Amino acid sequence: MMAGDSGCSSAAGSQDELVDCGEDTDGRKYKHIDEMWGSELAGEEGRKSWYSGAADYWHAREATVDGVLGGYAETNGPDLRESRRFLELLQKTPGARRFERVLDCGAGIGRVTSGLLMNVFDSVDLVEPNKKLLEAAKAEITDPRAELFINEPLQDVRPQADRYDVIWAQWVLLYLPDDDLLQFLQRCRSAIRPGGFICVKENVVLDGEWMVDKEDNSISRTDEQYKAIFDRAGLSLFRELKQTCWPPDLIPVKMYALKASTDMLRAALKRPASVLKK
Repeated sequence: MMAGDSGCSSAAGSQDELVDCGEDTDGRKYKHIDEMWGSELAGEEGRKSWYSGAADYWHAREATVDGVLGGYAETNGPDLRESRRFLELLQKTPGARRFERVLDCGAGIGRVTSGLLMNVFDSVDLVEPNKKLLEAAKAEITDPRAELFINEPLQDVRPQADRYDVIWAQWVLLYLPDDDLLQFLQRCRSAIRPGGFICVKENVVLDGEWMVDKEDNSISRTDEQYKAIFDRAGLSLFRELKQTCWPPDLIPVKMYALKASTDMLRAALKRPASVLKK
């Protein structure tokens, strides 16, 4: 279907046109993502209602692996294995800093902390907006290397400056509107030590339109939309990887490793002139 037929907007005149139309699970279609956010966040109660929808959804979920994975507990193993491979690729980067401290954003019951991060890092801080899930994480993870358990929503959290080598955000950024996501990433950029990474792992639409799930007030963004927000936040894409061994009926999942754009510039300037000319 042509863009004009669907009512989609695009970046006119660009070589690769970015179609920005989408819809929600109630069947409402939008010509542009800004139209959707304008509708969802309208008025004094709009943003509050958006976040309360997600909060209500997670309040009703069981504090188990199956509960936090939406009934797809069988994806736990493949998810952790591919995330481990992604971190190992980053560790092998020439000049990479040692992975000492990580922040697990949207930590839930501590599934990723206990199954991945504590095997790679010396210490982990967890931030989770749902108190019930965070209490389950506290009960399960007794290792003293899990230092801070922070009960706070991501739109409000302000990570300590220069505290982390990696910030890991998985299946949680989909609950943030674009403007709050942008500000969150900018705050994370200040919390990363020089040479560190912000790692994002999310559902990503690779073929088709973005989709808002009205059951939990989440958005599955396109790859192009995520990359545009990363760029606006002053972050450069260092590496990306698509999750393998994934159920075909689920939205694809991608991992992104981001660096502060200034770090990428410094690294480029340190390269030999012969390399820069290639």
